Amino acid sequence: MEIKRHFGVYAVCFENGKLLRIEKTRGPYQHRYDLPGGSQQLGEELTETLTREVLEETGFTVGGYSNPRIYDVFVREELKNFMVHHVMALYDVEMDEDAPQVTISKAVSDGINDSLGYIWMDIQEVTEENASPLVLKIKSELLGFPELDKTSYMNWKVNDEKRTCP
Repeated sequence: MEIKRHFGVYAVCFENGKLLRIEKTRGPYQHRYDLPGGSQQLGEELTETLTREVLEETGFTVGGYSNPRIYDVFVREELKNFMVHHVMALYDVEMDEDAPQVTISKAVSDGINDSLGYIWMDIQEVTEENASPLVLKIKSELLGFPELDKTSYMNWKVNDEKRTCP
């Protein structure tokens, strides 16, 4: 079986028991809640990717970041003959309270933004049916049970049903 690799940089913003999430518009995490973040552009440092992706997907400006860490998961979509090894660099972030929130483009046809918008949700509402493996990893971390061993999703279902983000 072929293994494709994907590396991305993601923001973990957890305030008052709620996690900042986005709804993905495409890919294996389509119509699931995911962390703001994504792939590096050529020549971009990790924290540049972090701040750019958060702004693009949520409209928020990152005011600070800390606690860098790496997790990974293996995801095989059902009926596919390849698996994705998704490596994620995660940073805890704080938003810049003084910076105005930017209106994000929710148009997916431009190919730039793969987020339908952001939502703050209680961490207890995270399930395997509504969240990406990244959010599932963060849930276990926030609850004090980080999954450090190999995590595999061997029959991952892509959601066809849209969720509701603001």
